[in-house]
Amino acid sequence: MKKTILERYPLTPEGYYVIDIHAGKTSDLYNNFDKVAPYVKKELDQELVDYITNSAAELDDAEYLIQFRLQEPADDDLKERIVTSINSYFMYIRSIEIEELGRMMRKSLILLIVGIALLSLSIWANSVTTEDASVMEKVFAEGLTVAAWVSMWEAIANFLINWTPISRKLRLYKKIAEAKVLFA
Repeated sequence: MKKTILERYPLTPEGYYVIDIHAGKTSDLYNNFDKVAPYVKKELDQELVDYITNSAAELDDAEYLIQFRLQEPADDDLKERIVTSINSYFMYIRSIEIEELGRMMRKSLILLIVGIALLSLSIWANSVTTEDASVMEKVFAEGLTVAAWVSMWEAIANFLINWTPISRKLRLYKKIAEAKVLFA
């Protein structure tokens, strides 16, 4: 299947797959909500971002470049601004993902600490609960055990499993930001 996906993309003589983008003019590459901001500060059009991101994800570890074909030619200064925009935008969304990963890890650490505290309390509660304890005392002691494992499971799942998709996005956005950009 990987070979079939790669066949969808042209290949340069140097061995780079080409993410080919056709647009009428430079302004088509940017979101229209801010008419006065310079191109380097404007947000890229979401469809463009999605197309580049999805294409780069399909190409995975393959070497690629991004090629723009504009019907309305752009001068060298404008081309440089587009290259800077691509780099800046994808580094920006990468920084957002890094912040998200940090929040997730902090939350996981808190959940792990709470879980260990609840488990310690549960062990103590179960050790002082006697055979003739009331049903409520037994339910409380067992409830602490369940709460401790639920809290620790969430933390462990984040540490072992849930961070990997974010890590993949971080690598993807970095690779896109560093990709060679050409104009045809």
